[in-house]
Amino acid sequence: MIVLGVESTAHTASVGIVDESARVLGQAGDMYRPAAGGIHPREAANHHVETLPGIVRAALEAAHLRPSEVDAVAFAQGPGLGPCLRAGATVARTLALLWERPLVPVNHCVAHVEIARVLSGLEDPMLLYASGGNTQVIVYGAGRYRVLGETLDVGIGNFLDKLWIALGGTFPGGPALEAEARLGSELLALPYSVHGMDVAFSGMLTAALAFHRDGARRADIAYSVEATAYSMLTEITERALAHRQREEVVLGGGVACNQRLQGMVRTMAEGRGGHSFAPPRSLCVDNGSMIAWTGLLGHRAGLAVPVERSAVLPRQRTDQVPVPWRENGAATA
Repeated sequence: MIVLGVESTAHTASVGIVDESARVLGQAGDMYRPAAGGIHPREAANHHVETLPGIVRAALEAAHLRPSEVDAVAFAQGPGLGPCLRAGATVARTLALLWERPLVPVNHCVAHVEIARVLSGLEDPMLLYASGGNTQVIVYGAGRYRVLGETLDVGIGNFLDKLWIALGGTFPGGPALEAEARLGSELLALPYSVHGMDVAFSGMLTAALAFHRDGARRADIAYSVEATAYSMLTEITERALAHRQREEVVLGGGVACNQRLQGMVRTMAEGRGGHSFAPPRSLCVDNGSMIAWTGLLGHRAGLAVPVERSAVLPRQRTDQVPVPWRENGAATA
């Protein structure tokens, strides 16, 4: 079976094609980069509308496939920015109708779990999902992926973007802030906001900008933010592992590409006698292949829908989506 997946939840437009062994046959994509400030949903959607047709062609060419060789089309149904989701869904619907193929909706967060799970070879790991709009600790239970902890205000990636832009940088902030943090050495006292297995970042943003106004070095601010924020994420992940008596954790999302975060989680997991895994960058950030792979799982489980039932769900939560392809079968409340 070969499935094509369309990802368009935020700034990234991507198309991936995978087979039933989770082998990526072809992937192509392009990222919307605003001239200033953060993501403008309508502008990002316009970017996706303009670029996705060419991205579909590029993915097919990379895979050396014809449309007739694709067995199903999957798309990111949610969560995400409404205009961006609609742009990707429209392309996926068009392809499904044109090629007369099943259409499979996919939850973006679940896709991060499933691509990390299959690449790691781990049967039932916990996921630390750290991206622009989402920050969650996720584990499977009774037919669904359950959120054990999450951000109480903004996603870790959005926090880093806002901070970096306020410090004079441009979007996206994460990679640039990571490079800047390597130049820092002084650990500034920032709020450490952990509430059980939940976290909050708005207080840290306010404090970091106050240090900036008082003349602190940008490198020290970046270093301190990484050290503090990623310690928070590592702590709630360890607490969740202990709560569920797990030993294995995988990472997903754009922020999970950060080497400091990966190192902290790896040290924590190994200290508990377990281990961690992070997918390669191309499959850790938002990408069409994770949508394709999860769509393949969903198609096998009978989750294809007619076009009239394929509305996007910008606020769809991880724990609202049944995952009948897992061992326990159908979802339970």
